[in-house]
Amino acid sequence: MIAARYDISPLGPFLELSVAEPARLGLRSGLCVTSMAVTSPAARTMCRQRWDLPTELAAMTWSCDGDERSLAWEERGIVLRGRPRGPWLPAVIPLRFVQCGPSGPTVVPRRIRGRLRLAAVRLEVAEGDRLRSLTGSHTGLMTPGLRMVLRPPRQPAGLLSSIPLRVPQVGPGPEPAALAATMAELRAYGSVG
Repeated sequence: MIAARYDISPLGPFLELSVAEPARLGLRSGLCVTSMAVTSPAARTMCRQRWDLPTELAAMTWSCDGDERSLAWEERGIVLRGRPRGPWLPAVIPLRFVQCGPSGPTVVPRRIRGRLRLAAVRLEVAEGDRLRSLTGSHTGLMTPGLRMVLRPPRQPAGLLSSIPLRVPQVGPGPEPAALAATMAELRAYGSVG
């Protein structure tokens, strides 16, 4: 699970809560985002149309209490809290998202650079929610700020593309007309955020 607060982005400030599961596309292993919520219509539109991420718009709140950070999605009864422990360490983490949306299977390279710290994470999920099994304490990572580069999606090619696909089918679904109309203004920001 990923909880993030973007203070500065090409799409403006917004909050994100994502669930990513291990997956592979041929021999390419990575993470497949199976559920994602953001607080910005522009971010939702970009995530759905540019990267085939199953993004929905949600009302969420971010709070700080000393070192503890939390993100709450009241509509679904999900609260993710993290408290850092241990020293801050510099890190560069290459990630790969593998998605299967309307445009077919895609690979999305991502690189994160910043200071990371181990964290004690507590997840609370309401009864009846499909994520209820994740409720409890976990070990995670926290960062006070990072630089993230998300590359444009690419379709697999060559020998590896013929290997059977093991990516959850989680297409983003149809885009509401009001949000699709704003996409022309945002297209230039696709490879930045």
